[in-house]
Amino acid sequence: MKELDFEIDKLTHSIENVVTGDSFPTEVLPLSKPDLLHITKKNGWKFDWKKEYLQPDRDVFKLIIPQQSEIIQGLVSTSKEEGYVMMNLIESAPINFGENKKYYGVAGNLVAFVCQLSKEYGFDGEILFFSKTKLIEHYEKTLGAVHIGGHRMIIYEQEAQQLIRKYFPNFYFK
Repeated sequence: MKELDFEIDKLTHSIENVVTGDSFPTEVLPLSKPDLLHITKKNGWKFDWKKEYLQPDRDVFKLIIPQQSEIIQGLVSTSKEEGYVMMNLIESAPINFGENKKYYGVAGNLVAFVCQLSKEYGFDGEILFFSKTKLIEHYEKTLGAVHIGGHRMIIYEQEAQQLIRKYFPNFYFK
């Protein structure tokens, strides 16, 4: 499994413009094949999302601002496992990382979406992912994730619900 190294820069209620502080509503949609034309290393993306997209057991989702739907703010790959959702890969768009990032909250928004997906599958919102060693403590502090051995981390139901409520306040909990 790939060890993830995404940064939770800020937990927002959506995504927030770094300069103005304005917050923008977002949507998470399945990535489409035509989207792949723009998601390349040449365009600043770190990972091979075409390879990820073609994996038959994985679903890839994009985060967008509805009024700017042609601009992908971030991507996440998931797979449905027994009892939880695996977060296989996550990346903020090149415009959303580094010193000159445009928006805060992209990674947090995508993690909350994966928790929501897990909830919809009947897995209580629990998600599993593999972390680089240097980021284990960061994910414990920012996401409430629990280190369960090796590089494995899990977000349990209570923390998942907090993330879902923060980013998707209209989500109905049964």
